[in-house]
Amino acid sequence: MAYDELDYQGMIFRPPSEADSILLQVTVGCSHNKCTFCEMYKAKRFSIKKDEVIMADIAKAAKLYKGFRRLFLCDGDALIIPQKRLIAILDEIKKKLPWLERIGTYANHKSISMKTPEELVELREHGLSIAYMGIESGDAVTLENIKKGATPERLIEMGKKIKASGIKLSVTVLNGIGGRERSMIHAKETGRVLSEMNPDFVGALSLMLTPGTSLYKDHMDGKFPVIDANEMLQELGVMFANTNLTGGLFHANHASNYLPIRAKLPDDKDRILRLINEALAGKVKLKPEYMRAL
Repeated sequence: MAYDELDYQGMIFRPPSEADSILLQVTVGCSHNKCTFCEMYKAKRFSIKKDEVIMADIAKAAKLYKGFRRLFLCDGDALIIPQKRLIAILDEIKKKLPWLERIGTYANHKSISMKTPEELVELREHGLSIAYMGIESGDAVTLENIKKGATPERLIEMGKKIKASGIKLSVTVLNGIGGRERSMIHAKETGRVLSEMNPDFVGALSLMLTPGTSLYKDHMDGKFPVIDANEMLQELGVMFANTNLTGGLFHANHASNYLPIRAKLPDDKDRILRLINEALAGKVKLKPEYMRAL
């Protein structure tokens, strides 16, 4: 896609499942932007783009991307846009790109809390189909350490709020983010939180330290030892074993993962646990370090 045809400020990020989507930047940066492991939006000061810029981009997208069926609202947290403005954006998208089958956005606990249940239903009725929520961990200590700004209970509450509106919920968790000391606690508690939240999709990524982040500095200073591939896989196995979804999909097939996993729960649970155990026993090869990427 010739994304330079639209107005983009800085680097643009999207979930792996939005690889074939039109990327419409409606906000710049992340409204939280404090997580210790993330550098994606550090160079940006959060702002909401002017309506005239957004509407012009929608008109351009309608001409350029007729073959695309999905659209993703960038940057880090489009859901924080005031309700009337966000409804107007969704309506303009529907008017100019009526062939779209899905519209998605990132959402964090803060932006979800700022919408009433009725407002979330209204957003769904105006075309918002899926929200991506990065919880990273279900362990209270780990969440505090990485400056996520929320407790496990708060994350569960906000995830359920999205689900209740009829908007699909995709949750991202991060293997290795608890470090070696809290690895198993992080795994079990994350499984518990996912089970209570019961999202439609779970994406499990594996931690890759990024230069420039405070977590990277902690690692270089010897304060945060990174777990190795086998420890990462053990952690994933415990997390997966403790995750019980009613029909949701659990993916660990991101480029950062050592062992690609795609499972529908509860149907595939036993099969995936066997696969993980076989990998730990050396019967299944893991992805080599040089092939991993963010």
